[in-house]
Amino acid sequence: MKSLLTLALLAVSASASAISVELLQAGEAGSGATLGRVEISDSPYGLVFSPQLHGLPPGLHGFHLHQNASCAPQLRDGKPVAALAAGGHYDPAASNRHGAPWGDGHLGDLPPLYVDAAGNASQPVLAPRLKLADLAGRALMLHAGGDNHADQPAALGGGGARIGCGVIP
Repeated sequence: MKSLLTLALLAVSASASAISVELLQAGEAGSGATLGRVEISDSPYGLVFSPQLHGLPPGLHGFHLHQNASCAPQLRDGKPVAALAAGGHYDPAASNRHGAPWGDGHLGDLPPLYVDAAGNASQPVLAPRLKLADLAGRALMLHAGGDNHADQPAALGGGGARIGCGVIP
């Protein structure tokens, strides 16, 4: 009896220390096909984002936690923009600066996501300043192009369009 109770408590504890987010293609007409999942788990060093994604352009991609739990397109200057309803990068301290995941910019700044030549992403990234409690009601965003973790020479790390998005429950 005691061992069953211990196993049940461990299962509840394990599920409370990790979440899974499905990423979908982000487009001007709305969400498209699934790109896979990102498992997010707590560690002594911060949150670990472990992707199992496919069908992506090879190279480094900007990867961020965005303010709103929506991947819907919205209009900007009269034109639809993919996943714009997710808002900007999560920035509860109102730093209004893009920075390194370990620095003092937006709290939603994550390390870039590496996609291999076959279009798959499986390398985990660490977000040392985030906690699981920060994630609820947000969106996980994947951008075209890299991220230099600065606002120079281009705003928001120079990343491109929003190509993948997942709502975090």
